[in-house]
Amino acid sequence: MRFEDIKVVLLSTAALFTLVTGFIIYFVVLYRNKQIQHKQEQEHLQSAFRQELLKAQIEMQEDTLIHISREIHDNITQVLSFVKLSMAMIAGAEEKQRIERINESRELVAQVINDLRDLSKSLSFEHITKFGLVKTIETETARINKSGLIKITLLIEGEIYTLGEQRELVLFRIFQEALNNTLKHSGARDLKISLQYMPEMFTLTLEDNGSGFSFSSLDNQGGSGLKNMENRATLIGAVATIASSQGKGCKINLALNPLEKRLFTDGTHPDSFS
Repeated sequence: MRFEDIKVVLLSTAALFTLVTGFIIYFVVLYRNKQIQHKQEQEHLQSAFRQELLKAQIEMQEDTLIHISREIHDNITQVLSFVKLSMAMIAGAEEKQRIERINESRELVAQVINDLRDLSKSLSFEHITKFGLVKTIETETARINKSGLIKITLLIEGEIYTLGEQRELVLFRIFQEALNNTLKHSGARDLKISLQYMPEMFTLTLEDNGSGFSFSSLDNQGGSGLKNMENRATLIGAVATIASSQGKGCKINLALNPLEKRLFTDGTHPDSFS
């Protein structure tokens, strides 16, 4: 083989080696950049979830404090004032009347104690951690029914199982927000709430018979509130569906696959970090 031929072969081999090496380096760098980008996306998702979880906790506490303040002012204070007045009238009453007033006051004080006990259970979002989603919703609906603001029918289907502490907390916050919107804006007389526990699907549905709304007519605040529900649902792997029209009430449905443990694509789940 001539020297020129050998030289061409060597140069071709060197060029091919350089090209292959360049491609390898390019793909290694590209893969590494993808990994870094992927990690940054996961960190952003986890940070967003933590922030949303903290926001939900704070909002739940704020709503609870507003309710407690209203309950103490409108109910407990009035009952205790009546007891005070009744006790003050005992001195000049006959024996039979004194006994009746004392018994009546005892029953009212017992009622206040029970009301205060119920309020103490809702002082913190830790209540849902201790008792779970179903029990907390049952307590909330019983409180609303007792107030007479609206008639709530609660239906629970299937065998109850846990959805995870943090997911249940976010679900309850969405429920609480939807309930407050119904009480404030819908003018509804009835509200149906259903929780369905199926092996591969959990659904929470709130449906009222209020005035409803058209999405085009929502102001910024109302529209952002609905969007906030959808965003929160997405963060825990759920899907929020909101349907409404003028004069036909509103239906909010939250669907979640309880078997789907991977919220983030790297395999981490919101209940795996605090």
